[in-house]
Amino acid sequence: MLALMLAGCGTSPTRPAQQASVMDDVDWYGANDQSDPIAALLRSKGAQPTARKPQSAREDAAQTPTGLVSTAMTLLGIRYRYGGNTPDEGFDCSGLVTYAFQQSLGMKLPRNAAEMARLGNQIDRGDLKAGDLVFFNTLGRRYSHVGIYVGDNSFVHSPSSGGVVRVENMDMRYWKKRYNGARRLEPGLLASR
Repeated sequence: MLALMLAGCGTSPTRPAQQASVMDDVDWYGANDQSDPIAALLRSKGAQPTARKPQSAREDAAQTPTGLVSTAMTLLGIRYRYGGNTPDEGFDCSGLVTYAFQQSLGMKLPRNAAEMARLGNQIDRGDLKAGDLVFFNTLGRRYSHVGIYVGDNSFVHSPSSGGVVRVENMDMRYWKKRYNGARRLEPGLLASR
């Protein structure tokens, strides 16, 4: 089981000085694995730096489920705050999800997990794709917690008081026992909501 402490990972990694001129057109995953566990995880999965896209292509990419995941991942390390809706004030679980959907897809979602669970199409766990919403029973009632599936059986979420936005594995005993289901929301579904 892989566990990562992700606090403070919301900043951009630095590139090694000797490679900066050669790598100017490349997104670098970080030079120091100890200070950047996300970079270490990406490298362990064989990810390679990729050429940067022109600004307009990056803006188009933000309008996809992959853009949604990217937006959510930029929020890693932001502290939990009940009722929080922005990076400055912190996030609760549904605040993180609504913020990421609004910023990346222009979709305005309801403000609580149970209402989100009524939207879109139900997805079987084996059919999950990056950007799907995943729901858990953490308070003794269905759909009391929500996160965004990021792939590889993992999801990004804002867990609870004292925690920070982080990625966790859905096969961890705690999450596996409390899993309630998943929903897929199509871009544009709620744009005019």
